Amino acid sequence: MNRGVFINIIRFVLLVLVQVLVFNRLNFFGYINPMVYILFLYWYPIKEHRAAFIGLSFLLGLSVDFFSDTMAIHAASTITIAYLRPTIMRFVFGINYEFQSFKLSNSTKAQQFTFLALLILVHHLIFFSLEIFSIANFVLIVKKVLSNGIASLILCLLFASLFSVNKE
Repeated sequence: MNRGVFINIIRFVLLVLVQVLVFNRLNFFGYINPMVYILFLYWYPIKEHRAAFIGLSFLLGLSVDFFSDTMAIHAASTITIAYLRPTIMRFVFGINYEFQSFKLSNSTKAQQFTFLALLILVHHLIFFSLEIFSIANFVLIVKKVLSNGIASLILCLLFASLFSVNKE
């Protein structure tokens, strides 16, 4: 087993454990629950096999659903952003995404921030739309997407900076 596969397995397990044991129990202001497991989809290698990535995304969401009792809402959200990830990457990184040697670590901080923010926005939009499942509560959906999205983005950025490798 190569180093990249081992690192992805460790990330998968640790992010699920941190999500279900710590962040699912937090309840800021009564309705804000950050979702940091999205970092797995952010950190996953770009040029890996897409079907495996979508399968892992489903397992990630289903694992969080199993411990959270949320009836596959996390799974649906993670599959959606896994499927849309190449489109989001083309939007954020432009022509650089098309190069075979493209790496997330070689992009600018603004591009990395935008990419993570879009992943979180799409995930939360799908998640809270399925959770509330009523267009009559559109304002509540937007409120939850924005508040949980900002909290998730801040914590994901903190985790990403904590576990990133510094380039000299």
